[in-house]
Amino acid sequence: MTLFPYQYVVLRCMPRVEREEFVNVGVALYSQQADFLRCAQAVDADRLRALAPALDIDAVCASLTTIEEVCRGETGGGRPTLETPGKRFGWITAPRSTVVQPGPVHGGLTDDPERTLEDLLDRLVR
Repeated sequence: MTLFPYQYVVLRCMPRVEREEFVNVGVALYSQQADFLRCAQAVDADRLRALAPALDIDAVCASLTTIEEVCRGETGGGRPTLETPGKRFGWITAPRSTVVQPGPVHGGLTDDPERTLEDLLDRLVR
């Protein structure tokens, strides 16, 4: 069995940055050796509305969809043009002051990046 090192980041919805309250809404996982970069999302609208009743849930979902598109290397329409998965992961993990923000980067080893992404989504988001 081959083990691949990976890095992941939990994506957080933080409606009011100054309060530092957030709900986890997605995970992005990158493994250079496995040539893998993907994002998965699980938005719980009820949890988000409990935190911020006026939050635009569709805008949160659109931000997460943009991150998924960047993972796939899609460009244009406001998405950055970044040639390698490593650069795209760097863009995803860069600090920002928007409603959807990355948490700290963590790492591990996996023999199946796709399964690990789903496991992380189940454990940390759902």
